[in-house]
Amino acid sequence: MMNEFSGYNTNFSLDGKVALVTGGAAGIGLAIAQLYVEKGAKVALVDKSDKVMDIAKELKNTIGIQCDITNAASVSKMVQQVIQHYGALDIAVNSAGVVALAPAENLTESDWDLTMNVNLKGTFLVCQAAGNVMIKQGKGKIINMASQAGVIALDQHAAYCASKAAIIGLTQVLALEWSPKGVQTNAISPTIVMTDLGKKAWEGPKGDAMKEQIPARRFAEPSEIAACALFLASEASDMITGHNLVIDGGYSIQ
Repeated sequence: MMNEFSGYNTNFSLDGKVALVTGGAAGIGLAIAQLYVEKGAKVALVDKSDKVMDIAKELKNTIGIQCDITNAASVSKMVQQVIQHYGALDIAVNSAGVVALAPAENLTESDWDLTMNVNLKGTFLVCQAAGNVMIKQGKGKIINMASQAGVIALDQHAAYCASKAAIIGLTQVLALEWSPKGVQTNAISPTIVMTDLGKKAWEGPKGDAMKEQIPARRFAEPSEIAACALFLASEASDMITGHNLVIDGGYSIQ
C-alpha cells in the first residue's frame, strides 16, 4: 500500500531526496537548505533575487533558480527546471515571505496586496505546482512557513497575520486532499527568528521587552527552524499531516 509504514532512518537522512526551498537566498530558507544539503539532499534554492545563483554555488549539490512566486508561469517554469535538472521533486519548502507593518486603519492597499500575493498566493502556486508532481510520484513532502502571527494577534500586523492564518488553513486543506495520495503537507509557525533582518528589527530595548513576554526568554535561531523542517521532510514524520508546528518558546500559550 502507498502509505504503509516501513520504518525510517533514525539519522534523519535525506539521501537521494530532491528539495526546493523558496526564499532560499537568506534567513530561514537558506538555513533549511544548508541543513538539507548536510543531510544528503539535492537542493534547488529559489528566490526572486538574482543573488540566489551565487549563493547556490557556495553549497554542494545545489542549484539556484530565480523565480517570481507570485506568477504562475514563473513557478511552473521553476518546478520544471528542478525536474529537468534532478529528475524528481520530493520536498517543497515555502519560506519566501514579506511583512508590512502599520496600524490597520493606515495599512495601504498596495501593502495588503503585496503581502497576500507573496505570502499566500505564492505559497499556493508553489504548493500546486509541486503537488502535481508529487501526486504523480505517489509521494512527497510540502512544508509551508506560517508564523505565530497566524495563530495569535500581533499589533500592526493585520495583513501579515491574515496571510499567515490563511497559510495554516491552506495547509490543512491540502493535507486533507493529498494525504491519501501520499503527499504530507505541514506548516511551521516560528516566533521572531534571529536572521540578519530579525537582529536589526529587534535589537536593543524593543527586543528585550519582547523577550520578557516569551516564557523561554529568547528568540529562535534559524538552525532551530531548520531542524524542524528537517524532521517534517524526513520519513519520521510520515504520519504527520495538516499540522502547524509552533516554535515560539511558549509565547502563544499565554
